[in-house]
Amino acid sequence: MNDIAHNLAQIRDKISAAATRCCRASEEVTLLAVSKTKPASAIAEAVAAGQRAFGENYVQEGVEKIHLFRETGHTNLEWHFIGPLQSNKSRLVAEHFDWCHTVDRLRIATRLSEQRPADMAALNVLIQINISDENSKSGITLAELDALAEQVAALPGLKLRGLMAIPAPEPDYDRQFAVAQQMAVAFGALKTRYPTVDTLSLGMTDDMDAAIAAGSTMVRIGTAIFGARDYPQ
Repeated sequence: MNDIAHNLAQIRDKISAAATRCCRASEEVTLLAVSKTKPASAIAEAVAAGQRAFGENYVQEGVEKIHLFRETGHTNLEWHFIGPLQSNKSRLVAEHFDWCHTVDRLRIATRLSEQRPADMAALNVLIQINISDENSKSGITLAELDALAEQVAALPGLKLRGLMAIPAPEPDYDRQFAVAQQMAVAFGALKTRYPTVDTLSLGMTDDMDAAIAAGSTMVRIGTAIFGARDYPQ
């Protein structure tokens, strides 16, 4: 077993254990492998180990990988855009990705809807919540959610699937859980209003257990699968 396959197996075991501790089925939690800055060869190893969902932060890099894998017959992979999205890159996301996790304003949502090709299924989108109120992070406040959700849900090229957040780093489990629970409450309320809502993208390597305990349905794991990231100089 290569390192990436071994790492994936370990992460899946951790997800399963975390789900079991809070009386959830491990199948309720999707593992999103964050492959940003990683070469296609590393993704290919993950695919060989059964991984199907991949998250990319950089539009152009992600599109290149999507093309490469589709050209080699890997049409069953799911590609998630999870980085901040600028208006001038929205078309590339709309035309190539299956999901966008970082919708935080109507203008971007409208562009994605208009630019989604008619022959493709609606783009799955999550509304990003800035749950820790950090100036350095994208996302809206929970107070702004109802209005934006109503607008996004009405756009024909999009399918509102739920919420995403990147909480501020917090070493204490109880505080991690308290923040995650705020997201879970908002997610639960959204589900009662929109039948398409089924996804809470919350939890990374250091806060995955608390996120799963609170109700996360998708965790985003990168370094623990692929190793330390190589950022361009």
